[in-house]
Amino acid sequence: MSLLAAKPAEREELMKQSLYSSDFEHDNCGIGAVVNIRGIKSHATVENALTIVETLEHRAGKDAEGKTGDGVGILLQISHKFFSKAAKQLQIALPDERDYAVGMFFFPQNELRRNQARKMFEIIAEKEGLEVLGWRDVPSEPNVLGAKALDCMPHIRQCFIRRPEGVNRGVDFDRRLYVARRFFEQSNEDTYVVSLSSRTIVYKGMFLVGDLRRFFKDLQDPDYESAIALVHSRFSTNTFPSWQKAHPNRMMVHNGEINTIRGNADKMLAREETMASEHLMGTTPWNFL
Repeated sequence: MSLLAAKPAEREELMKQSLYSSDFEHDNCGIGAVVNIRGIKSHATVENALTIVETLEHRAGKDAEGKTGDGVGILLQISHKFFSKAAKQLQIALPDERDYAVGMFFFPQNELRRNQARKMFEIIAEKEGLEVLGWRDVPSEPNVLGAKALDCMPHIRQCFIRRPEGVNRGVDFDRRLYVARRFFEQSNEDTYVVSLSSRTIVYKGMFLVGDLRRFFKDLQDPDYESAIALVHSRFSTNTFPSWQKAHPNRMMVHNGEINTIRGNADKMLAREETMASEHLMGTTPWNFL
């Protein structure tokens, strides 16, 4: 008997006989990907990915007011066509494609702390043999944000870094960047490095799904081209939303956070016998156990 043709009672009985279980039905994040298999970069890839995430409202959390989202983000290839134009407007001369990296930073809004963090990164980069070519304030539209997102919004800046001589393009260069990022993160608590790579970049924040495109003006520019685009709309469950946790990974996306609740509960149950506190001993002897 066809499941679709069955009556409700018959359908329920068929479901019991199948491998389906409602216990495994979960709310979770929404993800999507657009890839040109020939590696041809275009703005259409960016547009199509943004359209995907804009239709994932049913897979995205939001606050009770309905104006601040749990987080939305997009991972793209670095568009040399776009960034060479943007850097030129700031009188920053970028080298050839893949000979430089772009870092996306969430700095503090406080100017003093922001300048201290920026200087710290420049010092660490120099020690790792990396030349910082300049900084760019990322054009944005804060008016689209809800009050909660706006209150904790970071100062968003991009950094351009030249590939050192003797370091190969691609993975070798990105490994050098990874070391610099990790040293910076261990020495600074005020700034979050969204992405730092010669190949990819992440745009993200505490948006509703329709606000990613509206907030970042870079994504609206026809010159921003990519052959790969990954999007993520976050449904936060066991962690509170934040700008940092939106689009949580720098190399991929995932939609399984809510499924960790069961795993976390099982791990706590397994550890209960080895956990103790003098404040929870009680007064009743339990020697008979």
